[in-house]
Amino acid sequence: MSSTASRNARRTQPPPVPPSVAGPKVTRSRRRLLAGLLGSILFVGFLLLGVFPTRTYLTQKTATSDARAELSDLEARNRLLDRRIARLKTPAEIERIAREQYGLVRPGEVAYAILPPPPPPVRLPEVWPFVDAVDQLNR
Repeated sequence: MSSTASRNARRTQPPPVPPSVAGPKVTRSRRRLLAGLLGSILFVGFLLLGVFPTRTYLTQKTATSDARAELSDLEARNRLLDRRIARLKTPAEIERIAREQYGLVRPGEVAYAILPPPPPPVRLPEVWPFVDAVDQLNR
């Protein structure tokens, strides 16, 4: 019977231990480590979900406003060019350009050309290498 009693003693389990005593002991340093890790994860999550998209949004907003300003400048330039095109199609503007840029005149008119004054003579020192050069330049 002693062999049966020893078998039964092996088969019987010890009484259950309350969870507060049975679980692994969490020390302060381990709690601090877990809190730091959790804080780091939350901070990185905040950066990924909050800061980086906000920077992208602000960058895009600035680019959009710059593009709008450039568009308004280009539209104003196009309006000026449209007015110039309309002016260039008028006979008065064509005549003005023909007279100013090409020196054309109407039949019966006489064109006079006013020449610019001659350039002033070149002044060089009267020392050896320049003596002959003055004569050549002032012809």
